[in-house]
Amino acid sequence: MIRLVVMMYVRYPLSLRNVEDLLFERGIDICHETVRLWWNRFGPMFAGEIRRKRVQHMRQFNHWKWHLDEIYVRVNGELRYLWRAIDHEGEVLGSYVTKTRDKAAALKFIKKAMKRHGRTGAIITDGLRSYGAALREIGAADLQATGRWLNNKVENSHLPFRRRERAMARFRRMKTLQKFSSVHASVHNHFNQERHLISRGLYRERRSAALAAWRAVLS
Repeated sequence: MIRLVVMMYVRYPLSLRNVEDLLFERGIDICHETVRLWWNRFGPMFAGEIRRKRVQHMRQFNHWKWHLDEIYVRVNGELRYLWRAIDHEGEVLGSYVTKTRDKAAALKFIKKAMKRHGRTGAIITDGLRSYGAALREIGAADLQATGRWLNNKVENSHLPFRRRERAMARFRRMKTLQKFSSVHASVHNHFNQERHLISRGLYRERRSAALAAWRAVLS
């Protein structure tokens, strides 16, 4: 039950009350505040378990290209920045929330990503100077590449989060934004099967495997 509620709230652009109403139609009567409590308490636990298994698997391969980008998010009416790193296949490697987008923020974000996933062969960024300054600081300036359309992949990866953000009617604290963006990224990675690139039969097979793996998380 808890896994179903967390999956519905995090994976789909639904509000707390939307989830409450959908569950009620299935004969499950819970309050929307219970939905909030469950995703806050168990969402990070589920996401952490999924992330641990995926990182162990991904470390077996060479992540030869990363894409880095940042977007602004309003938190209680003030602008904050959500940094995101994805690999060349669109897998979200990490997200990090800061008040600024200067060199210090970029440096901390890149270090966190490298600590978890190891060093990459190339880093694609936009024209923000903070990236270049941060990469020079760690001796990785030669890895950076910029271009007008090179970073379209990571810019498109923001779209699922933006849809989810609208359903949540914005965030009120940076801590909540950081928690939700991390959980959302892990759940999105787990269920993202790129259905437009594979056959219907293969998609159904992978979807069933992803659901089975989700039901087995922390069971």
